[in-house]
Amino acid sequence: MATYLDRILEAHRAEAAADRRSTTELRRRCDDLPAARGFREALAAVDTEVDGVGVIAEVKRRSPSKGALAPDLDPAALARSYADGGATCLSVLTDVEFFGGSPDDLAAARSAVSLPVLRKDFTVAPNDVLDARLMGADCVLLIAAALGVEELVDLHGLAHEIGLDVLVEIHDETELEHALAAGADLVGVNQRDLVTFEVDQERAVRMASVIPSGVVRVAESGVRGRDDALALAEAGYAAVLVGESLVTSGDPAAALRSMRRG
Repeated sequence: MATYLDRILEAHRAEAAADRRSTTELRRRCDDLPAARGFREALAAVDTEVDGVGVIAEVKRRSPSKGALAPDLDPAALARSYADGGATCLSVLTDVEFFGGSPDDLAAARSAVSLPVLRKDFTVAPNDVLDARLMGADCVLLIAAALGVEELVDLHGLAHEIGLDVLVEIHDETELEHALAAGADLVGVNQRDLVTFEVDQERAVRMASVIPSGVVRVAESGVRGRDDALALAEAGYAAVLVGESLVTSGDPAAALRSMRRG
């Protein structure tokens, strides 16, 4: 039986295989773009003892496991609310089929605020990385579980060449080794199992101690509020990536403030 991850990756790899656009031409277009906003730099500057935990606040309409979360959200208005609440960075889902997002959501959110923005998607090919830069992202997500080691190395290198930061998502020590082999300096530990979509609240705490000190650490998924965020900050994470609990809160700015400050 195919898992959520299997189905998502199958769709994205089929789309990449059918893409006949010139990678060389897309790469050339990236050379003409202004500098990206510093996503990793913003996270590295977080002083959790003074500022509270950093928050990468996510623009998320739906999920494959839970269905609609906020299908009618206004990405620009939500981005402004997140900025008012003290978000460090934004994350925007651009996957259409499974998460209901789009490149337009990213463009609208980024144009509304001055925060750096992550393109949250299933990146499987060079053109995906180039598209992230061209649509205005400042950082691209590479999921170690979705890529071979050589793919991860190559896509990570390409992203840095065109001025993007890279958040490499991992789940365990083996994937961490792959991320470090690719040169990752920004690592996200996803507490959600991408096969079952179940959340393990202790995964990030367990992994924190084995991530090298020079790597900026982000905890992803399953962050429900203040207590979770504070525990992760104490474990050594500069930031948490939060979507569902914010978009369903009714007051994203207030929910974000509470999460950051305790």
